[in-house]
Amino acid sequence: MGLELNAATISLLLLLASTATAATRVFDVRNYGAKPNFDITQAATKAWKDACAYPGSSKVVVPAATYRIGTVDFLGPCKGPIEFNVLGSIHSPGDPKYFKGDKWISFGRVDHLTVSGTGEFDGQGRTAWGRSGCSKTSYCIHLPISLRFDYVTNSIVRDITSYNSKQFHINVLGCQNLTFNHVTIKAPETSPNTDGIHIGRSTKINVINSKISTGDDCISLGDGSRDILIQGVNCGPGHGISIGSLGKYQNEQPVSGVRVIGCTLTNTMTGVRVKTWPDSSPGSASDMHFDNIIMNNVDNPILIDQGYCPWNQCKPQIPSKIKISNVSFKNIRGTSRTKEAVQIICSKALPCTNVEIRDIDLRYNGKDGPATSRCVHVNPLIGGHQNPPACTIKTITKA
Repeated sequence: MGLELNAATISLLLLLASTATAATRVFDVRNYGAKPNFDITQAATKAWKDACAYPGSSKVVVPAATYRIGTVDFLGPCKGPIEFNVLGSIHSPGDPKYFKGDKWISFGRVDHLTVSGTGEFDGQGRTAWGRSGCSKTSYCIHLPISLRFDYVTNSIVRDITSYNSKQFHINVLGCQNLTFNHVTIKAPETSPNTDGIHIGRSTKINVINSKISTGDDCISLGDGSRDILIQGVNCGPGHGISIGSLGKYQNEQPVSGVRVIGCTLTNTMTGVRVKTWPDSSPGSASDMHFDNIIMNNVDNPILIDQGYCPWNQCKPQIPSKIKISNVSFKNIRGTSRTKEAVQIICSKALPCTNVEIRDIDLRYNGKDGPATSRCVHVNPLIGGHQNPPACTIKTITKA
């Protein structure tokens, strides 16, 4: 299946490609005092400042070698298209006490940004995992996100690798028309809260042709995620591709227009899922479509969970007020580690509407019978091949 990028994204990619071939001024961090195996925070900051002020196409280059870099903000607006090209290996400070906030490297308020190169961002996460406040039973607090993109527009991140983040690898907030292409993310399955790419309050975000292996969600979408394409992503290990959790906080923005296409999930805790909190503030998630997905030995391959309540941090008896509608699961096939391979568990207060399940073939790996499906507070539209047998009984009850 071909890529389904929107016209604006295709135009952006062509523009960035043409910009790269035009006369571009290079700002090499070595010209600012950077040396291998030393801290280059000041050198990189100065190179970025000069490149950003250049009234044409510019490129900051980190050559092939190993460098250390502390907390740094690469901020715009810049006077022209700008590229941050990493050919070497950039290492984070190991000691979590170094960090005063939740970020290591951030790009903010930049238009026409390219982050590229065959280099690596190494978050040195092993020094933080397992410390107080960072475990399987609580969120990591006061740990840095490796790469932040805040209010970045008309931009692309390509070919880079992120290793062993202390918290999230990549966080996207308030961005528009931003593409991640051929990005590699790696962390152990046991690393807590190391989401691969988390997207929130952003529009026209594409994650394509990428490989994500981590200890939490490969890709997670928070509130305000709109017009999102996830295509050709290999995920695993990790917790799968998730929309949510939604509804924990007041005044969350709607989620709409999500397409997950042509992805493969292997040895993940869940497959494709939508999760909302009970006793939530009102909200909505709509127009979400999962198509042509391969599941290899996945727990809970297809899941809508409107009773998401980790570590008993909610009132599960009070139903979710997030309205889920216009959702489809099509051509999803492979193997499940759990018997209930399909679970559509919707809210008693606001049952899911316009849910379609079509052409499903999920085999259960266990020995206690074939795969099953379960639907609660939803009456899905069923079509095509169904393994496990579809749950067609209407279980909606009055609130």
